[in-house]
Amino acid sequence: MKKSNLFILTVILSILTGCREVAVPKPKGYFRIDLPPREYITLNDSALQNINLPVYFEYPSYGRISFEADNNSEPGWFNIEFPPYKAKIFFTYREINNDLEELMEQTYRMNVKNHITKADAINEQVISNPDQRVYGILYDLKGNTATAVQFYVTDSIKHYFRGSLYFAAEPNSDSLAPVIEFFREDIIHLIETLKWKEK
Repeated sequence: MKKSNLFILTVILSILTGCREVAVPKPKGYFRIDLPPREYITLNDSALQNINLPVYFEYPSYGRISFEADNNSEPGWFNIEFPPYKAKIFFTYREINNDLEELMEQTYRMNVKNHITKADAINEQVISNPDQRVYGILYDLKGNTATAVQFYVTDSIKHYFRGSLYFAAEPNSDSLAPVIEFFREDIIHLIETLKWKEK
């Protein structure tokens, strides 16, 4: 009788303890990112500390204009910062002086060639707005690159303007994907609203 009780007890314990799920580590998660509602304001000379940049566009109201300390000698260099997201769009304006091809080649070297080894893919979107004389290319760099979105626009005669989106964080395309897409749409809005200011 004791052996059968011991057997029954062993079977019951085996059933109770054997039905547990095996512990499996959960996949790494990312923090939820709350993005602001889209609102835009027009770039003006006072925001640029009166450097008289010959371009207008609408930029996100949740961004702030800033200047690099070592770029004071370059009046066409400025940034739009988004501190809560550790994001910054770097801008450079140049007046064309028979050097459009050189400027485009320089942009290609900086925007594409330097990142080609890290990028999984580079997509180019042609920009063409004949009404405002705005032409150029928007680059989407896929993968763990230092920059994910870059562009240049020009009127092909006088004005040349480029921008690059960077994050002050280790490149991780998976975790940054929603923020990259959010700011990419802001960059597209900026390009769509861009107008050259004639002196």
